[in-house]
Amino acid sequence: MSHKPLLGCIADDFTGATDLAGMLVKAGMRTVQMIGVPIDGQQGPIAEDVDAIVIALKSRTIPAAEAVNASLAALAWLTDAGCKQFYFKYCSTFDSTDRGNIGPVADALMTAIGTRFTIACPAFPENGRTIFKGHLFVGDLLLSDSGMRHHPLTPMTDANLVRVLQRQTHRKVGLIPHDVVSAGPNAMRRKMAALQAEGIEIAVVDAIDNQALMTIGAACADLPLLTAGSGVALGLPQNFTGLTTGGADRLPATRGMRAVISGSCSSATQEQVAVAIASGMPAFTVDPLRLAAGDKLVEQALAWAEPLLARGPVLVTATAAPDQVKRIQDAIGTERAGQLVEQALAEIARGLVAAGVRQFVVAGGETSGAVVSALGVSGLVIGPQIDPGVPWTASLGSDDDARLALALKSGNFGSKDFFTKAWDLLQ
Repeated sequence: MSHKPLLGCIADDFTGATDLAGMLVKAGMRTVQMIGVPIDGQQGPIAEDVDAIVIALKSRTIPAAEAVNASLAALAWLTDAGCKQFYFKYCSTFDSTDRGNIGPVADALMTAIGTRFTIACPAFPENGRTIFKGHLFVGDLLLSDSGMRHHPLTPMTDANLVRVLQRQTHRKVGLIPHDVVSAGPNAMRRKMAALQAEGIEIAVVDAIDNQALMTIGAACADLPLLTAGSGVALGLPQNFTGLTTGGADRLPATRGMRAVISGSCSSATQEQVAVAIASGMPAFTVDPLRLAAGDKLVEQALAWAEPLLARGPVLVTATAAPDQVKRIQDAIGTERAGQLVEQALAEIARGLVAAGVRQFVVAGGETSGAVVSALGVSGLVIGPQIDPGVPWTASLGSDDDARLALALKSGNFGSKDFFTKAWDLLQ
């Protein structure tokens, strides 16, 4: 690439990567998203006008050592690509356990880059994720009182991010409070210097609105590494004024039929599924217990969908309420249930492409990862935003007939009519 990318990003799941890429595009940076660490010669062509590259990993809930190795491999590739600043992106609800993976990955990236200070800020005010006095809120609720306390893999029962992160890292964790952030970038820089003098290496940063994100971006312009949710990305492009290429949300056209694949069991996705069905969208339910019993649901789903596709989008869903999820997990185990659903939805997506589907909405980070892998997508060009944190994308390097349009939605994101309104941007 003759135009070197300015920002290199490592995301710990697929929808989070798309969320981050969408924020960068919204703020004016031409962005591509790579699915996994690119292998030279296999990732397809990357345009020469790219300002930011986001590498999507599937490292949020794997063993910490594996997450570290994958993240370091991504860092090495981005460094070779010429990136000037690096960004480790995690979920706006700080999804992790006391063993990691946010702390261990941040530690490893800091060591590899050679920096002794960074920030941690998962805030995304547009989606109701705010931080005050180091405590993360989801809407009006503390994180520990939100639906995240019931997450099957990363139950978040402590809203104090300083405390949560300190349990994951040997580095000393501190806080940059709201009053400092509201005083502007210079005040924040002074606070960062004071914290470093105290031996603090990672600072959780309060953020209650978009102005805070702009302040954080400006204050952190010279930090080699930032760790954050996607919100902080809103404040970074201002640091590269005059260096970006413009036309950030250009997206090539796609032609073909439409489908929604929903694997998330978040409350937001449950409502989106209900609204889509109520609107008349045909729906097929993938039941993990039936999969475990050997029922051929993949074949049944494809046979069901084929005659319906010409009429409009179809919905294939494994979304379920918490009590149903618990019943399934008690019966066949959490890991097996997740694997069965991911594999089935990925195979259904592959079959839908064979049937002529070229435009997909996919709900859930794990589901999105399984689907894009099954479809052989190596990278994505990021286009216009549908809802905060969810842009349309197009598969990288495909010809017009094979190109896929993909909206990869984090389970918690999107308005209740997301599955029905998303298509309007592709008219």
